[in-house]
Amino acid sequence: MQPFADAATQTCPYCGEEVEVDVDSLGASAESYVEDCPVCCRPWEVHVTRDEDGAVVTLGRDDD
Repeated sequence: MQPFADAATQTCPYCGEEVEVDVDSLGASAESYVEDCPVCCRPWEVHVTRDEDGAVVTLGRDDD
């Protein structure tokens, strides 16, 4: 079974550009990982929480 991928539109905490973050709708109820911005290449801390309504994505600065 393939996990479903969703795209969440977020704002980069460094450059302020709107970006899409791809997340799997299936997985742990909460996870964090580092991903680089496709615009300014600075590292985000991506936080994903999942519940029965889907995935919620927030971005933070990796240097905070």
